[in-house]
Amino acid sequence: MAADGDLSVGTHGNVRKIETSRIPKHVAIIMDGNGRWASKRKLPKSVGHKKGSEAVKEAISGAIKSGVKYLTLYAFSTENWNRPQDEVQDLMGLLRFYLKREIKELHKENVKLHVLGEKSALDAEITKLIDDAEALTADNDRLTLVIALNYGSRQEILKAVQAIAQKVEEGALSTKAITLETLDDALLTKEIPDPDLVIRTSGEQRLSNFLLWQVAYSELYFSDVLWPDFAEQHFIDAVIEYGGRERRFGARPDDEIITDTVA
Repeated sequence: MAADGDLSVGTHGNVRKIETSRIPKHVAIIMDGNGRWASKRKLPKSVGHKKGSEAVKEAISGAIKSGVKYLTLYAFSTENWNRPQDEVQDLMGLLRFYLKREIKELHKENVKLHVLGEKSALDAEITKLIDDAEALTADNDRLTLVIALNYGSRQEILKAVQAIAQKVEEGALSTKAITLETLDDALLTKEIPDPDLVIRTSGEQRLSNFLLWQVAYSELYFSDVLWPDFAEQHFIDAVIEYGGRERRFGARPDDEIITDTVA
C-alpha cells in the first residue's frame, strides 16, 4: 500500500496538488463489473470476483495516499443472495480468504475494519472472522475501511423506523421529538459520517439500494472502468475531480443572482 503523501498526486502524466480542505473525508464505492470483466475474457465469474478483490487493495492504497479517512465498499447486498448459489459460495469463499489473509496487512497499515450490514445471515465462521478482525483493528486510525456486507439501504431505513416506532409505543419518545438526527442515530451508519463522494464503476449510473439516506448530498462519480481494472490512480482521479466541484447542499452560490420575470 502507498504511504501518506503531500497530496501532490499524478494523473495521466500530470501532477496536481489537492487542497487539504477539498479532500473528501468519506468515499463510498459501488464495486461493479466483475462479471462483465470475466465474460469479456471468456472466464468464469469466480475469476472476475477474485480479480475484483485485488482492486480492493488499490482502492485502499488510493484512499491512504489521498488522505481519505473513511472508505466504504459495497461488497454484498441483501439482493445478492438471489444470484446463482455457486456464485454466492464463491463470493463467501473470497470473503473468508480476505478476512484470513489480509487483515494482518490492514492492521499493519493502521487501518480499522468495520462491517456494515446484517451479520445474522452469515455463517458462524465468517461472523467470527469479522468479529476478530474488528477487534484486532479497533484502535487503528489511519483509515476506517467499512465493508457493506449483506446490506440494503431500504431494509436499514425500515428497521430504523421500526426501532423509533417501538420507542414511541413504549412512551420513551414522543412523535414531536422525532428529528432528522433521531433517524440518523437509528441507522447502522450512526458512527460514520455521510459519504462526500460516491464512486460507481462499470459505467452503470444507479445507486442500487446503497446508503440511500446517507448520500442525499453526496457527489456522484461514474467510471466506465470495470471494477477488476480499477487502480489506485482511478481512485485519485475521482478525488481530484471531486476537489474541483462546488458542493451546495441545496443552496445557490452567494454570487449567483436569480431574476424571476413574468412574460
